[in-house]
Amino acid sequence: MISVAMCTYNGAKFLPEQLRSIADQTMQVDELVVCDDGSKDNSIEVIKAFAETSAFPVRIYVNETNLGSTRNFEKCMLLCGGDIVFLCDQDDLWRIDKVETQVKYLSEHPDIDAVFSDAVMVDDDSKPIGRNIWEEIEFDERGRNKWKKGKPHEILFNGFVVTGATLAIRKSCLERLTPFPTHVPDLIHDAWIAVVLSLENKIDFIEEPLINYRMHASQQVGFGGKVEKVHLKDRFVRDRKKKLVPLVEKADKLHELYKLLRAIPFVPREKLIKLYLSQKHFYSRASLPENRAKRFTPVINQVLRGYYKFSSKDWWLPAIGDLLE
Repeated sequence: MISVAMCTYNGAKFLPEQLRSIADQTMQVDELVVCDDGSKDNSIEVIKAFAETSAFPVRIYVNETNLGSTRNFEKCMLLCGGDIVFLCDQDDLWRIDKVETQVKYLSEHPDIDAVFSDAVMVDDDSKPIGRNIWEEIEFDERGRNKWKKGKPHEILFNGFVVTGATLAIRKSCLERLTPFPTHVPDLIHDAWIAVVLSLENKIDFIEEPLINYRMHASQQVGFGGKVEKVHLKDRFVRDRKKKLVPLVEKADKLHELYKLLRAIPFVPREKLIKLYLSQKHFYSRASLPENRAKRFTPVINQVLRGYYKFSSKDWWLPAIGDLLE
């Protein structure tokens, strides 16, 4: 049985296209479960109108209070009756063979519990903007090869590359994934699912864009602009405290993730070593002394140990920045 878990919130504008793309799949789904998080527009009316002519059952739940995307997806997925659950945003468009392609993959790989894909980024008018998600988040060939070699967790410790809107997951694995944590910034439902399953080598990807991922101002979760590079001259004039704030935030996030994963009995401790070292690295960077001369030894120590690779693939740039600023 195949379920679609769709979470909605003021999505009436784009819902008809998304619903139609689900209905037009080459492999029909068995149910659509919708959890609405208190929409103020006519999202529910749009879904009800679709349900009247749908070839599959549509079950609609309206939350009494706003749960937020992570809790709402957790609720929606647990309400699904299917063996395979497709996570679904309200404003994207599915490729006509998305369901068939991902179900086939999971059928052929019984040891894999979830599979995700690339996505074409489109604008409000459903027109491609010239980039795919993997290109935007730099999940390049080197990263994909590392993933295939059994180290997906190391990639996810550095940055989350799994987009929930492309994800299909076996419902049977939810019992060891829920409840989803909500206290760590940026660790939303798809990031948590991906990182836990990666530690078991139970999540994989399909190298095709199976959805059109819509970019627009009102989406709850999306991709912002890339971080602007800091030029050499800026390193001598910008406020040092402003530089240290994101380092502390990054260290705190990694520390909280480490504590969460360490508490899971089935997670191999040896796979958390790099996560532990990464959070220690960012705490070290954030606590460098004001005096530049006194920074030399701790920075060089981090360089020689290879820890600046946790900060950037161009590791020498943050190292030089830490010496100069």
